[in-house]
Amino acid sequence: MKPIVVIDYNGGNLASAAQAARRASADLGLPNPVVITGDPAVVRDAERIILPGQGAFANCAAGLHGGLRAALDDATAAGTPFLGICVGMQLMAERGLEHEETPGFGWIDGEIARMDQAAAEGLRLPHMGWNRLDYRAGMHPLTEGLSPDAHGYFVHSYALRNWNPADLVASAEYGGVVPAIVARGNRCGTQFHVEKSQRTGLRIMANFLLWQP
Repeated sequence: MKPIVVIDYNGGNLASAAQAARRASADLGLPNPVVITGDPAVVRDAERIILPGQGAFANCAAGLHGGLRAALDDATAAGTPFLGICVGMQLMAERGLEHEETPGFGWIDGEIARMDQAAAEGLRLPHMGWNRLDYRAGMHPLTEGLSPDAHGYFVHSYALRNWNPADLVASAEYGGVVPAIVARGNRCGTQFHVEKSQRTGLRIMANFLLWQP
């Protein structure tokens, strides 16, 4: 039985992301075990891959060593569904500009930059707390069954800019449009913390576990 893999790369929120996946999996009656691992061989053989993230873009990127980055590329190129959470989503972009320029995965267009517009409007950074998700019903399976008033829990000072509109599944408003959910092919990500977003987060996690891109 192939596992649902939560990648351990010295990032944050591993246990809570795994717990959210286990809860959603149990609710759905799925037989696949949820494991936390940094073993590239297990990642390559995964049923689905979850990449949590907390902290700086460059530090998280550097944590994907020892063959983990190659395993991620190989598995997702072969069609394994991928979910990036917070910095895990940000790493999907072409590059990050947090403190220094750091290459990302290049799976979606755009770069991760400081939310200067929000700061200029006097809004606090990091952007921390609940924000409404703006999405179009039926646009993507990840939003299936969400309330029209669904909110996600955000903690970040950097966000995706210069994105491709075709990749945008949902957004939030914080000194301008903030990409909240992105997806291209079998790779998707949420800027907000699915594992901290209560009913909305569990629904999105369940949708990911059932997703057949």
